[in-house]
Amino acid sequence: MPRPTLGEVKEQGQPRWVVERVNDEHLFGRLYMRKLSPRATWVFARLGWSPNAVTAAFIVSGVAAGVVLAFGGLATAIIAAVLVQAGLLFDCADGELARLTKRTSVGGVYLDRIGHYLCDAALIVGLGVRAQGQLTTSGKYVTAGLAAALLAMLVKAETDNVVVARAAAGLTAHDDAALQPRSAGLARARRAASILKVHRIIQAIELSVLVLIAAIVDAIRGGLLATRIVLLACLVVAAVMVVAHLAAIVASRRLSS
Repeated sequence: MPRPTLGEVKEQGQPRWVVERVNDEHLFGRLYMRKLSPRATWVFARLGWSPNAVTAAFIVSGVAAGVVLAFGGLATAIIAAVLVQAGLLFDCADGELARLTKRTSVGGVYLDRIGHYLCDAALIVGLGVRAQGQLTTSGKYVTAGLAAALLAMLVKAETDNVVVARAAAGLTAHDDAALQPRSAGLARARRAASILKVHRIIQAIELSVLVLIAAIVDAIRGGLLATRIVLLACLVVAAVMVVAHLAAIVASRRLSS
């Protein structure tokens, strides 16, 4: 479909079930980006871009945001936030383009997942260097950033390894009902976490907004206290999530037939 209309992009590239996905659709995507992305997808289709090329643009934007964030100052926080938003646009558009052009592939899904690992980790590491106050590979804040990034990646690995384990056992994907923990206590804790959404602090989109707010506060007050508080929050939340998320998976029906 070399010259699709915008209506065809919305109908074929963004069916209703895409926006309604419980775990795979980002809140900001539902709020505004899915309203903008069909126009970008329309442009990419007419330019002849492949879905994987759009995914590559998503990865470059996200990693670049982490690199830029490592430099101090308010301007870099603004640029990083813009780059993350551009990455979200590309991330929405790659799947839309794949569905529109009938070029969905396992390789594309794999590249997209790797992209989320890289982008989230890059931003957290960049935050650690920023909190250190100078471009360096050593220091307690750099170490905290590296540790938080590693823990955040472990949380993602816990989720992805559910798919791996089920596939190895010959099972298909689980339904949304399987997400609910069998324990009443864990179920309440999961509902509370879902409402508070504290876990999103270790994801690039929300983190870029928090870092921008911290950068504004630091610019007004002087110093890096607000930035360092955000970094500490990332480390604590990531550490708690590694344990809590693993417990929630084991206590649910995600690993059963």
